[in-house]
Amino acid sequence: MAEHHFTSGDLTLAAHLELPETGGEGVPGVLIIHGFPAGPRGGANSPSTLPELASRIATEMGWVAMVPHLRGMEGSEGYFSLDGWRDDVQAAAVDLLDRPRVDGVWAIGFGTGAALAVCAAARETRIRGVGALSAPADWSEWVAEPRRLLIHARRAGIVPGDEVTGGFEEWAAAFGDLAAERAAPDLAGRALLVVHGTEDDVVSPLEARALAAAHGAADLRLIEGAGHHLRHDPRAIAVLLGWLDRQRRLAG
Repeated sequence: MAEHHFTSGDLTLAAHLELPETGGEGVPGVLIIHGFPAGPRGGANSPSTLPELASRIATEMGWVAMVPHLRGMEGSEGYFSLDGWRDDVQAAAVDLLDRPRVDGVWAIGFGTGAALAVCAAARETRIRGVGALSAPADWSEWVAEPRRLLIHARRAGIVPGDEVTGGFEEWAAAFGDLAAERAAPDLAGRALLVVHGTEDDVVSPLEARALAAAHGAADLRLIEGAGHHLRHDPRAIAVLLGWLDRQRRLAG
């Protein structure tokens, strides 16, 4: 385990990095992207809940696993913006690809982080595949109430002060400009795993179906009776780890 830093634009961001114990070249890398914080320290969506998963992937599966703290999160500079978080995921992928042992990068995410992983992969074609758990197909609810979201973001500590640099309108515009459903077709030829709980009361399972349909060849898995926080559902994690294992074998 190592605490790591990387740059995204002019910001320095923190990350948790897990390295496999085995040596050799040609090691796959995986980004694990957190969701939107549920409280001042992130709550169930905090990146602090993800190092255990990263350690498991590194130790049991032999991957290099990285948990970036997107801008505004604990240890990272900047403040939250949706397009900024998308850019941070891309920057994390480039940073991971630059590690000498890493041969190929995949991205997995939860909630907002899952949708942003799809959006980032649409722009960074070296991301070989995305595992999206509880992903919203778009951010239409945020588009409808951006000032309510800004209040929540300030309470979570990821946006300081009363306003955002660059102006509120520009900050809010990204919620309509970005959508995993619109980005998914750009992943054609690359793998997309969509995992969703049938009892998710935060993001409707219909959004999972829409996301999978937009890709055209996604592996859609609905977890019966599961809610939104699939990081804590062993069935969902088993599906995710099985998918990663298949990705490594298919990559040769």
